[in-house]
Amino acid sequence: MSRRLKPLTLEAVRATAPGCGSCVFWESDARVEVRCGAACDDALLRARISEIRHGWGEFGRAAVDDDLVLGFVKCAPVSFFPQTRWLPTGAPEPSVPLLACLHVREETRSRGLEKVLLHAVMRDLHARGERELFAYGVSGGTHVAPPMPDLKFLLEQGFVIERPHAQYPLLKLEVKSLAAWTESLESALGFLLPPLSRPQRVPAPSAE
Repeated sequence: MSRRLKPLTLEAVRATAPGCGSCVFWESDARVEVRCGAACDDALLRARISEIRHGWGEFGRAAVDDDLVLGFVKCAPVSFFPQTRWLPTGAPEPSVPLLACLHVREETRSRGLEKVLLHAVMRDLHARGERELFAYGVSGGTHVAPPMPDLKFLLEQGFVIERPHAQYPLLKLEVKSLAAWTESLESALGFLLPPLSRPQRVPAPSAE
């Protein structure tokens, strides 16, 4: 078992959850329903990822266990996520980073992996000199496949509500100190989850 955090790739997104592979909810200019997979466009997603990497840098982190993707977090400046202008609480400043997606495999939920992924992003943001992180929250249980993190989780991690709303409040977290993120997040991954089962590989038949 070799668990580690690595820069997010499109392949990691696709391996985490059905429907994530070409979802462009956040990247879409047109107003769409607030749910994962409400808009899908593989070409647009690839283009936006390229824009983020060339204009800002890596756009998130993935947690992997050998070749198994456990979950991912997507984060980039608001300007790369035009869907924010259609949300009822409005968009933050275009240059500030937004925690857009935070997805983990179903069998890894409620074990602390979400927190590790968030801390990995915070560590990256602190290294970049960013001072705050924004996110939209959604009340747990009110949506099928919500495209934003759970409101309760965000509040538990120290986010505060910047613009209140009954369904989609905008929250903010100040990046004040690296103290909470100096521990080895990669080492923490090894203690969060038991070994995950993988499909057994059937030996190939002999040619003899």
